[in-house]
Amino acid sequence: MDLYGDALNILKETSRTFYIPIIKLPLGLQEAVASAYLCLRAIDEIEDHPELDNFTKAKLLRTISLTLQAGGDGFAIDAFYKGFHSHEHLLPEVSVRIREWAILAPATIAPRIWDATAAMADRMAYWAQNDWKIRTESDLDRYTFGVAGAVGLMLSDLWAWYDGTQTNRIHAIGFGRGLQAVNIIRNHTEDLVRGVNFFPEGWSAEDLHHYARRNLTLADAYISALPAGPALDFCQIPLTLAYGTLDALANGKSKLSRSDVLALLEQFTNTSK
Repeated sequence: MDLYGDALNILKETSRTFYIPIIKLPLGLQEAVASAYLCLRAIDEIEDHPELDNFTKAKLLRTISLTLQAGGDGFAIDAFYKGFHSHEHLLPEVSVRIREWAILAPATIAPRIWDATAAMADRMAYWAQNDWKIRTESDLDRYTFGVAGAVGLMLSDLWAWYDGTQTNRIHAIGFGRGLQAVNIIRNHTEDLVRGVNFFPEGWSAEDLHHYARRNLTLADAYISALPAGPALDFCQIPLTLAYGTLDALANGKSKLSRSDVLALLEQFTNTSK
Protein backbone atom coordinates (compact mmCIF):
# COMPACT_ATOMS: atom_id res chain seq x y z
CA MET A 1 0.00 0.00 0.00
CA ASP A 2 1.24 3.54 -0.74
CA LEU A 3 2.34 5.61 2.24
CA TYR A 4 -0.51 8.09 2.05
CA GLY A 5 -3.16 5.39 1.77
CA ASP A 6 -1.62 3.73 4.80
CA ALA A 7 -1.56 7.06 6.64
CA LEU A 8 -5.26 7.58 5.99
CA ASN A 9 -6.03 4.15 7.44
CA ILE A 10 -4.04 4.93 10.59
CA LEU A 11 -5.70 8.33 10.79
CA LYS A 12 -9.14 6.77 10.56
CA GLU A 13 -8.26 4.28 13.32
CA THR A 14 -6.88 6.94 15.68
CA SER A 15 -9.41 9.74 15.15
CA ARG A 16 -12.58 9.59 13.13
CA THR A 17 -13.25 13.15 14.32
CA PHE A 18 -10.25 14.57 12.46
CA TYR A 19 -10.32 12.02 9.65
CA ILE A 20 -13.45 13.62 8.23
CA PRO A 21 -12.20 17.23 7.95
CA ILE A 22 -8.76 16.10 6.76
CA ILE A 23 -10.04 14.04 3.83
CA LYS A 24 -12.21 16.99 2.78
CA LEU A 25 -9.10 19.13 2.26
CA PRO A 26 -7.62 19.62 -1.24
CA LEU A 27 -4.59 17.53 -2.14
CA GLY A 28 -1.33 19.04 -1.01
CA LEU A 29 -2.90 20.66 2.03
CA GLN A 30 -4.48 17.31 2.86
CA GLU A 31 -1.11 15.57 3.07
CA ALA A 32 0.35 18.41 5.14
CA VAL A 33 -2.43 18.38 7.73
CA ALA A 34 -2.46 14.57 7.86
CA SER A 35 1.31 14.58 8.42
CA ALA A 36 0.95 17.13 11.22
CA TYR A 37 -1.91 15.28 12.90
CA LEU A 38 -0.15 11.90 12.82
CA CYS A 39 3.18 13.31 14.06
CA LEU A 40 1.45 15.02 16.97
CA ARG A 41 -0.66 11.97 17.69
CA ALA A 42 2.53 9.89 17.74
CA ILE A 43 3.99 11.92 20.61
CA ASP A 44 0.62 12.30 22.35
CA GLU A 45 0.36 8.52 22.62
CA ILE A 46 3.73 8.51 24.40
CA GLU A 47 2.70 11.26 26.82
CA ASP A 48 -0.48 9.37 27.74
CA HIS A 49 0.96 5.83 27.68
CA PRO A 50 -0.29 3.88 30.72
CA GLU A 51 2.72 1.54 30.96
CA LEU A 52 5.60 4.00 30.67
CA ASP A 53 6.96 5.84 33.70
CA ASN A 54 7.39 9.61 33.52
CA PHE A 55 11.18 9.48 33.22
CA THR A 56 10.94 7.14 30.22
CA LYS A 57 8.25 9.29 28.61
CA ALA A 58 10.41 12.39 28.95
CA LYS A 59 13.46 10.59 27.55
CA LEU A 60 11.56 9.24 24.54
CA LEU A 61 9.94 12.59 23.80
CA ARG A 62 13.23 14.49 23.99
CA THR A 63 14.95 11.94 21.75
CA ILE A 64 12.18 12.37 19.16
CA SER A 65 12.53 16.14 19.42
CA LEU A 66 16.28 16.02 18.83
CA THR A 67 15.85 13.67 15.89
CA LEU A 68 13.31 15.99 14.27
CA GLN A 69 15.61 18.96 14.85
CA ALA A 70 18.34 17.13 12.91
CA GLY A 71 16.10 16.68 9.88
CA GLY A 72 17.26 17.90 6.50
CA ASP A 73 16.24 16.26 3.27
CA GLY A 74 14.00 13.82 5.12
CA PHE A 75 15.22 11.25 7.66
CA ALA A 76 17.30 8.08 7.41
CA ILE A 77 15.37 4.82 7.70
CA ASP A 78 16.76 4.21 11.19
CA ALA A 79 16.71 7.85 12.34
CA PHE A 80 14.24 7.22 15.15
CA TYR A 81 15.43 3.73 16.01
CA LYS A 82 17.63 4.84 18.90
CA GLY A 83 14.66 6.41 20.62
CA PHE A 84 12.33 3.47 20.15
CA HIS A 85 14.25 0.22 20.08
CA SER A 86 13.93 -0.51 23.81
CA HIS A 87 10.22 0.28 23.94
CA GLU A 88 8.99 -0.46 20.43
CA HIS A 89 6.95 -3.42 21.67
CA LEU A 90 4.96 -1.12 23.99
CA LEU A 91 4.27 1.74 21.60
CA PRO A 92 1.32 1.94 19.20
CA GLU A 93 1.89 1.88 15.45
CA VAL A 94 1.17 5.58 15.08
CA SER A 95 4.13 6.37 17.38
CA VAL A 96 6.60 3.85 15.96
CA ARG A 97 6.02 5.10 12.42
CA ILE A 98 6.59 8.79 13.14
CA ARG A 99 9.39 8.94 10.53
CA GLU A 100 6.89 8.05 7.82
CA TRP A 101 4.41 10.68 8.96
CA ALA A 102 7.18 13.29 9.11
CA ILE A 103 8.06 12.80 5.43
CA LEU A 104 4.44 12.68 4.29
CA ALA A 105 3.97 16.44 3.92
CA PRO A 106 5.12 18.38 0.85
CA ALA A 107 8.80 19.30 1.22
CA THR A 108 8.10 23.04 1.17
CA ILE A 109 6.13 22.88 4.45
CA ALA A 110 7.34 19.66 6.13
CA PRO A 111 10.05 21.43 8.22
CA ARG A 112 7.36 23.61 9.85
CA ILE A 113 5.62 20.41 10.97
CA TRP A 114 8.89 18.95 12.27
CA ASP A 115 9.50 22.16 14.21
CA ALA A 116 6.03 22.10 15.78
CA THR A 117 6.31 18.42 16.70
CA ALA A 118 9.82 18.82 18.14
CA ALA A 119 8.75 21.81 20.25
CA MET A 120 5.65 20.02 21.51
CA ALA A 121 7.63 16.89 22.36
CA ASP A 122 9.96 19.02 24.49
CA ARG A 123 7.01 20.62 26.26
CA MET A 124 5.39 17.24 26.87
CA ALA A 125 8.67 15.98 28.32
CA TYR A 126 8.70 18.93 30.74
CA TRP A 127 5.16 18.21 31.92
CA ALA A 128 5.85 14.48 32.26
CA GLN A 129 8.91 15.18 34.40
CA ASN A 130 6.86 17.55 36.54
CA ASP A 131 3.98 15.07 36.87
CA TRP A 132 1.58 17.46 35.11
CA LYS A 133 1.27 19.68 38.18
CA ILE A 134 -1.33 22.33 37.34
CA ARG A 135 -1.65 24.67 40.33
CA THR A 136 -2.79 27.96 38.81
CA GLU A 137 -4.63 29.26 35.78
CA SER A 138 -1.26 30.35 34.39
CA ASP A 139 -0.09 26.73 34.63
CA LEU A 140 -3.21 25.67 32.75
CA ASP A 141 -2.56 28.32 30.11
CA ARG A 142 1.01 27.04 29.71
CA TYR A 143 -0.13 23.45 29.33
CA THR A 144 -3.00 24.17 26.93
CA PHE A 145 -0.72 26.39 24.84
CA GLY A 146 2.03 23.77 24.76
CA VAL A 147 -0.13 20.90 23.55
CA ALA A 148 -2.91 22.70 21.65
CA GLY A 149 -2.58 26.47 21.28
CA ALA A 150 0.67 25.95 19.42
CA VAL A 151 -1.18 23.61 17.06
CA GLY A 152 -3.46 26.51 16.19
CA LEU A 153 -0.39 28.55 15.25
CA MET A 154 0.96 25.75 13.07
CA LEU A 155 -2.36 25.32 11.28
CA SER A 156 -2.45 29.06 10.61
CA ASP A 157 0.95 28.66 8.95
CA LEU A 158 -0.38 25.78 6.87
CA TRP A 159 -3.35 27.85 5.64
CA ALA A 160 -1.01 30.71 4.70
CA TRP A 161 1.39 28.32 2.96
CA TYR A 162 -1.35 26.71 0.91
CA ASP A 163 -3.33 29.68 -0.42
CA GLY A 164 -2.26 32.79 1.47
CA THR A 165 -5.11 32.71 4.00
CA GLN A 166 -4.26 35.06 6.89
CA THR A 167 -5.50 34.53 10.45
CA ASN A 168 -5.41 36.16 13.87
CA ARG A 169 -2.72 34.27 15.81
CA ILE A 170 -4.10 35.19 19.26
CA HIS A 171 -7.44 33.72 18.20
CA ALA A 172 -5.61 30.63 16.90
CA ILE A 173 -4.10 30.06 20.33
CA GLY A 174 -7.52 30.45 21.96
CA PHE A 175 -8.96 27.96 19.49
CA GLY A 176 -6.42 25.34 20.53
CA ARG A 177 -6.78 26.10 24.21
CA GLY A 178 -10.54 25.82 24.01
CA LEU A 179 -10.45 22.43 22.32
CA GLN A 180 -7.92 21.14 24.86
CA ALA A 181 -10.01 22.44 27.76
CA VAL A 182 -13.00 20.47 26.46
CA ASN A 183 -10.81 17.34 26.35
CA ILE A 184 -9.68 17.99 29.93
CA ILE A 185 -13.26 18.24 31.16
CA ARG A 186 -14.34 15.15 29.22
CA ASN A 187 -11.41 13.03 30.44
CA HIS A 188 -11.25 14.36 34.01
CA THR A 189 -12.44 11.17 35.72
CA GLU A 190 -10.09 8.94 33.69
CA ASP A 191 -7.19 11.31 34.34
CA LEU A 192 -7.79 11.21 38.09
CA VAL A 193 -7.66 7.39 37.98
CA ARG A 194 -4.15 7.58 36.50
CA GLY A 195 -3.15 10.20 39.07
CA VAL A 196 -3.26 13.31 36.88
CA ASN A 197 -5.39 16.39 37.56
CA PHE A 198 -5.37 19.21 35.02
CA PHE A 199 -7.75 21.35 37.10
CA PRO A 200 -5.99 24.27 38.84
CA GLU A 201 -6.16 24.11 42.63
CA GLY A 202 -9.62 25.03 43.88
CA TRP A 203 -11.23 24.86 40.45
CA SER A 204 -14.52 23.08 39.86
CA ALA A 205 -15.89 21.61 36.65
CA GLU A 206 -17.89 24.83 36.29
CA ASP A 207 -14.67 26.86 36.34
CA LEU A 208 -13.20 24.68 33.58
CA HIS A 209 -16.38 25.02 31.54
CA HIS A 210 -16.05 28.80 31.84
CA TYR A 211 -12.38 28.61 30.80
CA ALA A 212 -13.27 26.46 27.79
CA ARG A 213 -16.10 28.70 26.62
CA ARG A 214 -14.00 31.85 27.07
CA ASN A 215 -11.36 30.39 24.77
CA LEU A 216 -13.89 29.01 22.32
CA THR A 217 -15.19 32.58 21.95
CA LEU A 218 -11.77 33.32 20.44
CA ALA A 219 -12.25 30.29 18.20
CA ASP A 220 -15.57 31.78 17.03
CA ALA A 221 -13.73 34.99 16.14
CA TYR A 222 -11.02 32.98 14.35
CA ILE A 223 -13.58 31.18 12.20
CA SER A 224 -15.76 34.23 11.52
CA ALA A 225 -12.77 35.96 9.93
CA LEU A 226 -11.89 33.06 7.61
CA PRO A 227 -12.84 33.35 3.94
CA ALA A 228 -14.72 30.53 2.26
CA GLY A 229 -12.23 27.77 1.55
CA PRO A 230 -10.41 24.79 3.02
CA ALA A 231 -9.35 26.46 6.28
CA LEU A 232 -12.95 27.36 7.12
CA ASP A 233 -14.23 23.92 6.07
CA PHE A 234 -11.66 22.24 8.31
CA CYS A 235 -12.06 24.41 11.40
CA GLN A 236 -15.85 24.35 11.58
CA ILE A 237 -15.99 20.64 12.40
CA PRO A 238 -13.84 20.44 15.56
CA LEU A 239 -15.38 23.67 16.89
CA THR A 240 -18.91 22.34 16.37
CA LEU A 241 -17.99 19.08 18.13
CA ALA A 242 -16.37 21.00 21.00
CA TYR A 243 -19.51 23.01 21.66
CA GLY A 244 -21.61 19.88 21.34
CA THR A 245 -19.40 18.08 23.85
CA LEU A 246 -19.61 20.95 26.35
CA ASP A 247 -23.40 20.97 26.06
CA ALA A 248 -23.53 17.20 26.56
CA LEU A 249 -21.27 17.35 29.63
CA ALA A 250 -23.32 20.20 31.10
CA ASN A 251 -26.42 18.02 30.69
CA GLY A 252 -24.85 15.15 32.63
CA LYS A 253 -23.56 13.01 29.77
CA SER A 254 -20.04 11.62 29.93
CA LYS A 255 -19.43 12.46 26.26
CA LEU A 256 -21.17 12.88 22.94
CA SER A 257 -22.82 9.68 21.77
CA ARG A 258 -21.96 8.34 18.34
CA SER A 259 -25.40 9.37 17.11
CA ASP A 260 -24.84 12.88 18.49
CA VAL A 261 -21.53 13.14 16.62
CA LEU A 262 -23.06 11.89 13.38
CA ALA A 263 -25.93 14.37 13.71
CA LEU A 264 -23.51 17.27 14.21
CA LEU A 265 -21.31 16.15 11.31
CA GLU A 266 -24.20 15.55 8.95
CA GLN A 267 -24.56 19.26 8.17
CA PHE A 268 -20.97 19.37 6.91
CA THR A 269 -21.23 16.07 5.03
CA ASN A 270 -24.33 17.27 3.24
CA THR A 271 -22.83 20.61 2.24
CA SER A 272 -19.81 18.83 0.72
CA LYS A 273 -21.90 16.69 -1.61
